[in-house]
Amino acid sequence: MSNRDYPLHTVKTDCQDCYKCVRRCPVKAIKIEDNSAMIVPELCIACGICYRVCPAKAKQPRGDLSRAKYLVSQNKKIYVSLAPSWISEFPEYTAGQLIAAIRRLGICGVSETALGAQEVTSRTVEILRDSAAKGENKLFISTACPAVVEYVEKYLPDLVPCLTPVLSPLLAHCRIIKEKFGPSAETLFIGPCIAKKLEADRHPDLLSLAISFADLRQWLKEENINPAALTPGVYDTFVIDKAQEGTIYPLEGGMLETIRAYRPDNVYAAQITGIINIQKELTAFDANSLDRPVFLECLACYGGCLAGPCTVNRQAGLQKRLQIVNQAPFSEESGKRRPQYNIFAAYTPQPLAEEEQFSDADIRQALMKIGKFSVEDELNCNGCGYDTCRNFARALLCGKAEPEMCVSHMKQQAQRKANALIRCIPSPIVIADSKLNIIEYNDLFRDAFWNEEEHAEIYDYNNLRGANLRDFVSFTNLFSASLELKQDIHKEHVRQDDKTYDVVVFNIDNKQSVGGIIEDVTNAEVHNEQIAAKAREVIRKNLATVQQIACTLGEHMAETEVLLRSIAKDYAAEDAEAEKLKFHTNSTEGKLSR
Repeated sequence: MSNRDYPLHTVKTDCQDCYKCVRRCPVKAIKIEDNSAMIVPELCIACGICYRVCPAKAKQPRGDLSRAKYLVSQNKKIYVSLAPSWISEFPEYTAGQLIAAIRRLGICGVSETALGAQEVTSRTVEILRDSAAKGENKLFISTACPAVVEYVEKYLPDLVPCLTPVLSPLLAHCRIIKEKFGPSAETLFIGPCIAKKLEADRHPDLLSLAISFADLRQWLKEENINPAALTPGVYDTFVIDKAQEGTIYPLEGGMLETIRAYRPDNVYAAQITGIINIQKELTAFDANSLDRPVFLECLACYGGCLAGPCTVNRQAGLQKRLQIVNQAPFSEESGKRRPQYNIFAAYTPQPLAEEEQFSDADIRQALMKIGKFSVEDELNCNGCGYDTCRNFARALLCGKAEPEMCVSHMKQQAQRKANALIRCIPSPIVIADSKLNIIEYNDLFRDAFWNEEEHAEIYDYNNLRGANLRDFVSFTNLFSASLELKQDIHKEHVRQDDKTYDVVVFNIDNKQSVGGIIEDVTNAEVHNEQIAAKAREVIRKNLATVQQIACTLGEHMAETEVLLRSIAKDYAAEDAEAEKLKFHTNSTEGKLSR
């Protein structure tokens, strides 16, 4: 069977590895696979607790709404069996409004599952009276809850003969519908229960489909049907008949109330709700030790069907109980009804395959994988979901669990890794809480900041945990700022005494803890200063050389300028003399020509 074929499945991508479903599952029908908590159908009883408690909504009931819509599209005669807890689930609507809305979805008629409950009660009382008359001091376990039936068949197979041999109220009601409207009529259950999907899977001849109240709300929304806006017509009433005392069945002890109306003699009746309680009461129970007939009303959900896994209305339990009681009239017929339909049923044991037996050596080997080397190490904290470390070890050996599920083991591993990292970091490191009390540190931190005169009388040299960081470093303002601002801080050249540090402060938890890596850069600073001094000396010498060169160049430039000016002057004088000579020659030639 695939993950989604069973009435419950896991959405693997949504699973957050919280193991809450493992802790709460009463039969441990969860297997950790690929870091996701997967349901094991062979072990599951479809009680729906995992769906109810999963904080990530990774557990989901099988979606049968699309199948219901398809059924309607086939133009078949479909009749709804409406769970009596609808009264508390839809308090904003009248019965007529809700029926009118459901019929507009393509449903032929709506009937109350409580009619089947009344038939179950009358048949059960007949069986109890017959047993008492025969002097048979037997145990009778109710079969109204399919999750309880599944649990007994799988986990208490020796008590299967004690299951009352009648159908559940739902299947009894489906039989009534079939007899009233013909065998071709399709039946659709709407209620708060996931285990009803199991009944639909195993009795398709009686029950076609089972959907939840949430599915009904979604269906109405998609079809734009608002029950509050409808005015019920003459046909918008419950078909077959109006239920009476059977309406009280969703309450814890509700079935017993209907049985007591018949006043069966010499029969002890009690109710048990919750699989864990049923497990405690019935495991190793000796059914042959009774001195009279005993009837147990057993329901998987604490508080009854009003607290079913698919209920949406989360108002106070007492308020919901009163709403049901006010709609459950006990009339003159109550306690006098005679069985009218054949609702006998046979139940067969479905014992699980025997668990593999492991030797004590195997268990010890598994325990060592999670750091449990002695009895004292077995905390039995239930963090993994198993009540004891040894049961968890068995789950490990069976392949149902993983070592990472052990909280204490993971904490120890994380602590060891953190300590190793702290030890290996080649600088002083310290981690402090919000009050700057030291949580963790390495030896380098202690050796760097321990002062024998200041600290020896106050603190233990070998254990500084709990000491105040202010007593060791003067720059705790960086730690306080990191806590307040919730961000990392890097500060260079922090001075304390004759040392210089580069400090990196990092926020670990939101204003709860902070860490610091403190690097001593004193030697590096001295080295840098020496280099700087040498550089300054080189620069000074270079400047002197440059200045000398500049002076020399300046003298040469001056001499060159004088020389050039002298040469220029000489050239100027020669040019002037040549002009004079040329003028004189021209004048003499002119006179001669005249």
